[in-house]
Amino acid sequence: MPKRILKILFFLLLIRPIVFIVIGLNIRGKRNLPLSGPTIIVANHNSHLDTLVLMSLFPLSILHNIRPVAAADYFLSNPILKWLSLNCIDIIPLARKPRFISKDKLFQTCHAALDKGNILIIFPEGTRGVPEEMGRIKSGIFHLINDRKDTRVVPLVMHGLGKSLPRGEALFVPFNCDVIIGEQLPLETSKDKFVDNLSTTFNALLKQCLTRNNSVK
Repeated sequence: MPKRILKILFFLLLIRPIVFIVIGLNIRGKRNLPLSGPTIIVANHNSHLDTLVLMSLFPLSILHNIRPVAAADYFLSNPILKWLSLNCIDIIPLARKPRFISKDKLFQTCHAALDKGNILIIFPEGTRGVPEEMGRIKSGIFHLINDRKDTRVVPLVMHGLGKSLPRGEALFVPFNCDVIIGEQLPLETSKDKFVDNLSTTFNALLKQCLTRNNSVK
């Protein structure tokens, strides 16, 4: 079965029912969701559900163009997870702790996907942090887009998924979750400015999350 069809069936029959029926989402800013590339969606990371939820936001007709960038050491760690990751989710594996690898070579597959007009999903925190808490944003994404003036960067914040699938757990917990999609970020020539702007944007989007506001009352 072609990978494109397999990916559509995986999300249509399994993932979307879980995301939209079992979990349930409050989505704001959907008009900002990009439907073409080259584009990078940058999002916070609290749960293994994050990638599946984000991919479920897109129409099935363009799902083959959505490529999450994921940690090779985790998602390629065993044969079953590797097969699902490469065939049903179609990740771009990336080494989290590269040694003696230039940035150009490290991001080579990402550049190739962007050149094809793909939409990449990247978590700039680099790993799952404490559920519902924003971690430190790393600068790797700046080096990826620094020479790509054609590539849009769209920020997105999620809240509640850390409770729907708590770290270390295998069972879903029904919990309404927020997805807030922001406007395209401006180009920055400085790594520090880019990181600061992204951090400020994430915090501003987080304030719009209904589940967060309800929990702090």
